[in-house]
Amino acid sequence: MYKLFFDSDCDITLEIARQYGAELISMPYSIKGEEIFPYKDWEKFDAQEFYNILRKGDAEQSTMALNESEYINYFEPVLKEGNDILYVHFSREMSATFNSCDAAIKKLLEQYPGRRIQLIDTKGITICSFLSCVRIGELYKQGKSIDEIVEASKEIIPHSAAYFFADNLKFFAKSGRVSGFAGFMGGMIGIKPIIHISNEGKMVSIDKAIGNRKKALEKIMSYVVSKEDHIKDYPIVIAHADAPQLVKEFDAMLKKQFGDDIKYIVVDVNPTAGCHCGPDVLGIGFHAKER
Repeated sequence: MYKLFFDSDCDITLEIARQYGAELISMPYSIKGEEIFPYKDWEKFDAQEFYNILRKGDAEQSTMALNESEYINYFEPVLKEGNDILYVHFSREMSATFNSCDAAIKKLLEQYPGRRIQLIDTKGITICSFLSCVRIGELYKQGKSIDEIVEASKEIIPHSAAYFFADNLKFFAKSGRVSGFAGFMGGMIGIKPIIHISNEGKMVSIDKAIGNRKKALEKIMSYVVSKEDHIKDYPIVIAHADAPQLVKEFDAMLKKQFGDDIKYIVVDVNPTAGCHCGPDVLGIGFHAKER
């Protein structure tokens, strides 16, 4: 027997984790000087309230890594029960938290030598990771073994693509987590960088839209059209940072391109990632020929 774990940086909510019988590791953030653990300090994310705080621009926000003891607190009860662990997580390239995770695992396996803790790096964050998580979650519900899921993930992850745009450039510029993203662009009116997540699990600025948000949506759609692979046969997810009007506009674009029968899931960009992207952002995750 084994237990499946996700983390909140994958845009997995407590409700979604429960649908798959999985545990959820909370990735913390700080706002207005208060450290908050999503789905522990509160059960439901109020995206509108959170992104309105960021819009006001008068609150410092940041993120932080979990420490070793926190990972132990998540994992040890499962090991004590005689079960193994499969942890499907956001990209190792984006956080130092996995140094703590590795240290915790080393200590736990010394204490529980007969047990196994297997990690799967989705090489993404938010919607990119969400796609991999929900497909792995389905395999878990079907009773697939850890080894079967690890093997399946080798096909799932490289084909889970995500594209999104930066609206208020100061957030991404401050975060320093996007390769090729120049901070000076924050002073340029009407520039909206298009960002994707690379095969290495890094956020990379690959293009830009000049003009309004609709131009950015059109750019994103062009990547969907060029990259998609049997898009209707796999989960599709749209994530937004309190931008429901953009979701409506993108819905119309999707239906015009792929037909009215296209289905997708809409999720909020989780607050930990939201500290880095800011409000009014939209992105799509889909099955692609390649990232």
